[in-house]
Amino acid sequence: MRAMILAAGLGTRMRPLTLTTPKPLLPAGGKPLIHYHIERLVAAGATRIVINHAWLGEQIETALGDGSRFGVELCYSAEPHPLETAGGIRRALPLLADAEQDSFVVVNGDVFTDLPAEQLARLELAADDRAHLMLVDNPGWHAGGDFHLDEAGRVHEQGEPRLTFAGISRLRADLFLPLVPGETAPLAPLLRRAMAQGVVAGSRLDGWWDDIGTPERLAALDRRLRQQTEQ
Repeated sequence: MRAMILAAGLGTRMRPLTLTTPKPLLPAGGKPLIHYHIERLVAAGATRIVINHAWLGEQIETALGDGSRFGVELCYSAEPHPLETAGGIRRALPLLADAEQDSFVVVNGDVFTDLPAEQLARLELAADDRAHLMLVDNPGWHAGGDFHLDEAGRVHEQGEPRLTFAGISRLRADLFLPLVPGETAPLAPLLRRAMAQGVVAGSRLDGWWDDIGTPERLAALDRRLRQQTEQ
């Protein structure tokens, strides 16, 4: 398995914490947020993890190194400025896939979940699919959701009930080939186009999940993790 952790955001919602520290290195429960993602991906079978970065990215490379202490190969995709999700993946594609049909796991660096590694390891694509998205019940701050998951496990742009994209997925390389390397591009339009073609699958995330995008949510996660350690 190859995987990518998206870590190139500016972290504006996390300011002032991110003025001097990139968001992936902010601590919760005694260690940086990105460590949890690396450890879970390694437990799920990842052998190479690509991390993109822009804001204060040299700190990320210095802190994590080549990945040997995690038991995985860490590669970095530096961006001159944040290229958004799809743009960042397109830039890093040579590190993630050797052929157009190859697929890889992508995790947003600013989410947290206790998703079992076994479920992440089972995140595969059917022969014709371009994406498999993990979805969660809509949190209070995103009550309208993102997409509809039908009973057959297909994801649609429209439909009820709606669920929220968890920022965890398995994606196929050819989904990104229409983009030019270095182009700034969000992921959502590519996913919607693929949904219209009927090539996006989905499943519910089995575990606790939250978007750790604000200092308040980071503090809440820190309390949650420390309480679990004390029990």
